[in-house]
Amino acid sequence: MKVSGAPNEPFSAMRRRALAQAGAQVRASAPADSTEFLGIGETELTPAVRGAVQTLLTEIDDLRGEVGRLKARLAEIEDLADRDALTPLLNRRALLRELSRIRTFAQRYGSPASLVYFDLDDLKGVNDRLGHAAGDAALKAVAERLLANVRESDIVGRMGGDEFAVILAQADYATAEAKAASLARAIEAEPLRFGDWSAPLHISWGVREITQEAEPETLVAEADAAMYARKRGRRSA
Repeated sequence: MKVSGAPNEPFSAMRRRALAQAGAQVRASAPADSTEFLGIGETELTPAVRGAVQTLLTEIDDLRGEVGRLKARLAEIEDLADRDALTPLLNRRALLRELSRIRTFAQRYGSPASLVYFDLDDLKGVNDRLGHAAGDAALKAVAERLLANVRESDIVGRMGGDEFAVILAQADYATAEAKAASLARAIEAEPLRFGDWSAPLHISWGVREITQEAEPETLVAEADAAMYARKRGRRSA
């Protein structure tokens, strides 16, 4: 809302409107000619002074609008900084921040939560055989299937390369193990289709319950280690 008015608007009206926008109470009963600006009665203000004040109020309003636009742009940039460049998931930095937040919540309220770490098997083979566009399609498919099969309270991120993580709220170790197996089945249920090529997706996973003793990076490393242990077990079976 502009605080400036018509070129010949009385300064008293300009002042009342500016104060009203600022949230101040204005006495409607005050005589128009009793309004003062910096100790100067309105009747003593020259047209040049009125014009200068009007310009100043307009500039203040413009600055307020610019600040609003800058805040909106900053929020947009911060959101982009949290997003993975390829998929619609959070990136590693953002997921670690969320992991720290969930860990603090679990400490304070005794609420269980768990971290599931996923690895897309043989992504390098897909890239080597069909090119990186096919590999990117495989990563996007995993991201979309994870998002489609978690709750709104769960948090999904791509940790980099072919690795993903899901923070499961209100889930102890046993619950997280069951959910991780369900997510793996959802990812592997349909083959990846890329042009005329089609191939199954295979995923490995590991679980670490979130506890107050472990820092976020430690939780990630231990869930990652559990995932690799499962992967080695599958290979040797």
